[in-house]
Amino acid sequence: MEVFAGASRAPGVSYTLRTASLDGGPVRATSGLRLMPDSSLAEAPVPHTLLVPGGHGTRGSHPELTAWLRVHAPEAERLVSVCTGALLLAEAGLLEGRRATSHWLALEALQEFGAEPTGERVVFDGKYVTAAGVSSGIDMGLALLGRIAGDDTARSVQLLTEYDPQPPYDCGSPEKAPAALVEEWRARSRHVIR
Repeated sequence: MEVFAGASRAPGVSYTLRTASLDGGPVRATSGLRLMPDSSLAEAPVPHTLLVPGGHGTRGSHPELTAWLRVHAPEAERLVSVCTGALLLAEAGLLEGRRATSHWLALEALQEFGAEPTGERVVFDGKYVTAAGVSSGIDMGLALLGRIAGDDTARSVQLLTEYDPQPPYDCGSPEKAPAALVEEWRARSRHVIR
């Protein structure tokens, strides 16, 4: 959201950011942060870009949400997900046969819904854009903003948010992390991701 909020302050760019939940009530993020949506999904206007976030709430079956996505998501010009939000798009049948990414622990589950999972941080497949884990959401936001509003706008937002990653550890993907750590988290997550 910060990427698009930053873009809305750029000259010549006009965005209205809206948030929605199934019933319009508050949503607690995985981190514990409580989010107050602007409306329920039923009251929300058809968005230009629909972003589906991830988190623990994406695990399991979501018939009401996936039904809404099946009907209304195709009306949006772009469908975007971050982390395990891709599982909701896939559960709704919207990623079948499409290249997509999600958190590395959710890639197998993504495949179960007929998507073609990749380990890439950001994947563009037509009007569908998926980002891997949480931090890749910033990369995706900037890449998408570059396509929508131009590279200079995306560069300005990157500069103004001081997005210059310099992680203290080089283990932000299963390919870079110690094998024992990757296996530990695979074992812990078997009962969590689908």
